[in-house]
Formats: sequence, structure tokens, C-alpha cells
Amino acid sequence: MSGGIRRPDAGGTLLALSNVYKAFPARKSFFSAEVVSVRAVDGVSIDVPRGKTLGLVGESGCGKTTLGRIAIRLLAPDAGTIRFEGLDITHLSGEALRLTRRRMQIIFQDPYSSLNPRMRVRDIVGEGWHVHGIARGKELRERAERLLVRVGLTAEAGGKYAHEFSGGQRQRIGIARAIALSPKLVVADEPVSALDVSVQAQILNLLKDLQEEYGMAYLFVSHDLRVIRHMSDQVAVMYLGKIMEHGPSAELFREPLHPYTRSLLSAVPMLGNAPQERIVLSGEIPSPTAPPPGCRFHTRCFMAQPVCAEVCPLLREAAPGRFASCHFVG
Repeated sequence: MSGGIRRPDAGGTLLALSNVYKAFPARKSFFSAEVVSVRAVDGVSIDVPRGKTLGLVGESGCGKTTLGRIAIRLLAPDAGTIRFEGLDITHLSGEALRLTRRRMQIIFQDPYSSLNPRMRVRDIVGEGWHVHGIARGKELRERAERLLVRVGLTAEAGGKYAHEFSGGQRQRIGIARAIALSPKLVVADEPVSALDVSVQAQILNLLKDLQEEYGMAYLFVSHDLRVIRHMSDQVAVMYLGKIMEHGPSAELFREPLHPYTRSLLSAVPMLGNAPQERIVLSGEIPSPTAPPPGCRFHTRCFMAQPVCAEVCPLLREAAPGRFASCHFVG
């Protein structure tokens, strides 16, 4: 597998992204007409096991949301391969893509802008059933009411509009919409970052309960390490469009390998066995329009050597089941 991660057996892998690239055109500056390329995802390979959660963590702008949207083909990759349930969906379109999307859904970050204000809640939740001809009319209404009760709302909520609910309640509506078609994969894109802390735990626990009940896999995108540790079986750490480290959640939090992961965990010492001494990164995150040569992280890394600025390290197995993109790990 490109990028260094060995694939689990085919029966255990639901989603496999191989050597995926995505760039966007952008103006060089506000006052410039020159167009440059922003490399949001740069040669990433990840696997999501069936019924498990892969946490994707990194700083804002690292490309994790873009990768999540590529995973379910809301965005098409510039290069690379996407396989879902063993099927190559990289270039699917039309009816074939529409049918595949029944089995993959997304929960958006902002529960305020992701729900149609002109639709009643039951129609938002049941839109997938309507589009795919599964239920309409009275049957759709009854199904939607049962699902709303399952996610912690009332059956009467179906007759209301999104603006009548709080942020946490709106996110429950978004979750109900996402699971209505019983998908195999759900991309959760920062699903609790816009919510009050008091509500976040409720939503996370709901997501875990639903995963166990429906057997879904999650690609869970977040910048919050506490959330990632709570939700994830496996964790991939992303920086400037590349994966820096990947491995089982418990092991990664107990003993991070990559210097970038170590620095992230040192900022949240209550996570357990994170480094006791705070590792302060120097400098700013480089611009994705002009990433540094060699290792993307070398301009801020406390372990950097001359080779880091010249040679980009491969994501390789540094310990059993543990992968890191660093010349000096393993």
C-alpha cells in the first residue's frame, strides 16, 4: 500500500483511500491576481475498518475535512483511489454513485447552517427515504418520528422547523438524517465543536450507542484530542495535507512516536501518559500554497536535522501496528 500502511484483510476494511491527492486553486494574496495551488491532501492513504472508528486529528487547515469529504465522494480526488466495500468508487457518477451514497453519510460541523430552514424536521430526516423511494407520506412521517425519539427528541419535533431547536437538538436532527438509511460509513466532521461543552458528551455518547446498534464505521474528524481519544479505535494525525502518525488509539495516546504528535499531546497533559514537559513549537504553520521541502514538519520540529529539509520521510511501520513519517522514529 502506498504510504506504508499495510492493509487489514479485505473482510475487515470498509473504506480504503490509497495515495489520494486534492488541490484547490487560490489567489496568492488578496491584492494579487496570480493563482496558486493549495495542496489540501497530498498523497494520503488510510483505511477505515468495518464497525470501527478512525479518528482524524490535526490543526485547522491541515486538510482533514477535505479528506473526509473525498472519502464519501462529496469531493472528487485529483489522483489516487477510493475503495468502499471492495468497490472502486473513485470515478463513479450518476446513478451508480447515488446508490453507493445510500451506504455512506456525513454529519456536518455546523448544526445551524446544515439544516434546511424551510423544511419541517420530519422531512429533513426522511429526505433520504423520499429520494430513494423507500417511504413517503404517512409511512415517512411515522419512520421519522421513531428515529427522532431514538436520537433523544420527541415525536412532536417532526412537525417543527430547525430554528425552533437549540444547537444540541439540531445536531441530533442531523444525526437522525445521517443514520436514516442505515449507512455502513458515517463521516463525522467536527460534530461537537460548535456545541456547548455540557452538550458535547451527550452527543458523543449518542454516537457511540448508535454505532453499536447499527454497526456503522465512523471517520471521525476533529481537532480536539480529548474527543478523538474518547471516540476512536484508530487515530491518524494529519499535518499540512500528510499523515504524520497512524496507529491504535490507546497506544498512540500512551506513547506517541512522531514529534508532532508528541507536541500535540504535551499541550493536553490530562490525557494520561502524554509528555509531562510542554513542547512548544516554534514558528507558524507554513502556507499550504508553498509547503516546505522534505518533511512538512521540519520547520517547527525540535528533532529536525539537515536531512529533514531535503528528504520527505515515508510513512513506515516504526513498531508493530504503529506508523510514523519521521527519519528518526523506529
